Amino acid sequence: MGNLFAFVIAAIITLFFMRGYLTNLRKREERAREAAEKGKLFSEGPKAQHPHIDTAYCIGCGTCTSVCPEGDVLGMIGGKAAIINGFKCIGHGLCADACPVGAITMVMATPSIGADMPFLTPEYETSIPNLFVVGELGGLALIKNAVNQGRACVDTIVSRFATGSAGGRPEVYDVLIVGAGPAGISASLRAIEHKLNYLTIEQDEVGGTVAKYPRQKLVMTSPVEFPMYGKFKSTELSKEKLLAFWDKVLHRADFKIRSGEKVEDIKRDAGGIFSITTSKGQYRACGVVLALGRTGTPRKLGVKGEDLSKVMYRLIEADHYINKKILVVGGGDSAVEAAMGLAHQQGNEVMLSYRGEQFSRIKERNTQRLSECARSGKVKVVLSSNLKEIRESSVLLEVKGELHELANDFVWIFAGGTPPYDFLKKIGVQFGARDLTLEASTEAKQASAFRRGELRGEGAMAIAGATIS
Repeated sequence: MGNLFAFVIAAIITLFFMRGYLTNLRKREERAREAAEKGKLFSEGPKAQHPHIDTAYCIGCGTCTSVCPEGDVLGMIGGKAAIINGFKCIGHGLCADACPVGAITMVMATPSIGADMPFLTPEYETSIPNLFVVGELGGLALIKNAVNQGRACVDTIVSRFATGSAGGRPEVYDVLIVGAGPAGISASLRAIEHKLNYLTIEQDEVGGTVAKYPRQKLVMTSPVEFPMYGKFKSTELSKEKLLAFWDKVLHRADFKIRSGEKVEDIKRDAGGIFSITTSKGQYRACGVVLALGRTGTPRKLGVKGEDLSKVMYRLIEADHYINKKILVVGGGDSAVEAAMGLAHQQGNEVMLSYRGEQFSRIKERNTQRLSECARSGKVKVVLSSNLKEIRESSVLLEVKGELHELANDFVWIFAGGTPPYDFLKKIGVQFGARDLTLEASTEAKQASAFRRGELRGEGAMAIAGATIS
């Protein structure tokens, strides 16, 4: 009798655990079937469903990275979403659903970030010999990469031409640098270090590129070293520190820059010498470094106060703006997407101003999402309105003939512009499709290795050097 009782108890316990096991097994199978249906994992060939990220529309809000149930499939690199561990993706598609600007679509392809970009050698040289492209125009928009590339391409020029390679002709520069952002500054300092006959040209006012850098906090994956000045020790660089550094560079007697001068054409003669035509004159050089940035020349409204530092023409990292009163001006997809991205950040009050009576040239998907944002109160849409003046802590907005003063922290203006890719194609630079996934994955691994080194106490050695204050 006792043995029978023990047997019954054992059977009950076994059945209890068996039932739990079978229930869990059934749930796992259901989830697997759902994932297989969503991702079409059993389609013919090595295809699988993966997110495709359109870097032209991604605004870096980071929403997609937080909703993926598989972990770190996606990550933020240089202010853009990137596929970090593509093999983990099983095609849920939640990232595409969560993206506020529609920059992610689910495609049947290998995981990649595709883009039509300038052809570059490992030395950042274009299809035109001794013409280099550095910074965000040539790939991932990372400050560290831009600085390193600017330094490296000048080293390449030095290795090819002896200092003073212009043959004693003072009118021919060893190198001409176009653009004075982080890449251009780095290239200029390296040219000074090598005692080159160089010139830097900037289409905006001196310091304009750095002063209007659209980040409150510039996050780098690892310390960055500027020629002649040493390393920034922190991986978080504030705009103020970058401006302080720029001021040091600007007041160097040997820093040769001409501002307010736009490059209009570049030609290379049979002897390999470049002729660079600008809005103010013409120059000749043995090598050219283009550090133009990716947005080209933004169109300005010409209103009073537009030169204030709080006015910007592009949005890189929406998640760095929280608890702010923001005005976005424009009626195209860029303006609408920026407004929605900023509206999804904590505490922001976002107003979208457009001079027309309705949006007529935006994607249908953006129309639907903007309507949802307007209904929920995330974005206040003001049609038939014109920005009249920008002040330190407010803006003047004319709405149907009536003037309103509104409290304001930041203004984004999306009035169009001229992209630099058209200029590159005009001067003969070849373009082609590039997959940036490998670059993004490599960058993420390097950043992870650096962080591990810091945790083990190796960070001090890795970032030894002069401090830029």
